[in-house]
Amino acid sequence: MPELPEVETVRRGLAPAMEDARFAKVEVRCRALRWPLPGDFARRLEGRAVTGLGRRGKYLLVGLSSGDVLIMHLGMSGSFYVFHKTGCHSDGRVPANYYHERQRRTAHDHVIFHMSSGAVVIFNDPRRFGTMKVVAGNDLEAEPLIAALGPEPLDDAFDAAALARVCRGRKTSLKAALLDQRVVAGLGNIYVCEALYRARLSPKRMAATIAGKTGEPDERAERLVGGIRAVLKEAIAAGGSSLRNHKRTDGELGMFQHRFRVYDREGERCPTAGCRSTVKRIVQNGRSTFYCPACQK
Repeated sequence: MPELPEVETVRRGLAPAMEDARFAKVEVRCRALRWPLPGDFARRLEGRAVTGLGRRGKYLLVGLSSGDVLIMHLGMSGSFYVFHKTGCHSDGRVPANYYHERQRRTAHDHVIFHMSSGAVVIFNDPRRFGTMKVVAGNDLEAEPLIAALGPEPLDDAFDAAALARVCRGRKTSLKAALLDQRVVAGLGNIYVCEALYRARLSPKRMAATIAGKTGEPDERAERLVGGIRAVLKEAIAAGGSSLRNHKRTDGELGMFQHRFRVYDREGERCPTAGCRSTVKRIVQNGRSTFYCPACQK
């Protein structure tokens, strides 16, 4: 499933095509996404201008001139593609170097936004675990998809003190705590593994051990926040990680998978200088965890 860097990469790709443009036409080719699209979905969008394109955790948030907000989630296999009408083929797609073979198959193009900017924004989702929902802007913070999300890891409010407070007394592993979207929003398996490696903390360590008895942070909490911030910023700069489904809105792949230090590197030499250990894989809560048992304590 796409994590924060992949969703942020998509947001940045959609912004030039959608911000300050109107939804001229909305085609709904398949309503059976993760949750069925309501019958008035297109009506609530058509004619409305996009006032801003944001992100909350793994959700894209499209502000509308009506005061509504369009919430979008990529699910397991969702992708957005942006094309422009000028010079398109008859099916509306641009012949260019990012016109990949996968994009020729239109059976999974479920929602198509025709923007007044001339851009055509296509949501393609073979597994249909993605979702879209229009909610009143005033109700956004109470929306169940958004309300329980923890702090954004790249915001100033997310620091060692905030992380220590929420981890205080937790009887789960540090890995499990970081995957909990109520603790911090947007992290998934890849970036938790990479952040823990950078912080030199074992994924098996109890979450409560990064906080003192009264919830004050220790130096491990400081290292962990630094590791989370660093890996997310690097991944966003690289366009995210393309392992299975993630593509940027121009059809190109993200490149951060070539910079993984431990994720999916089982049996390889630990990249820390002087370390003779190899990357180990274990299973935690049904998910693969990759780490260096020598460097991460």
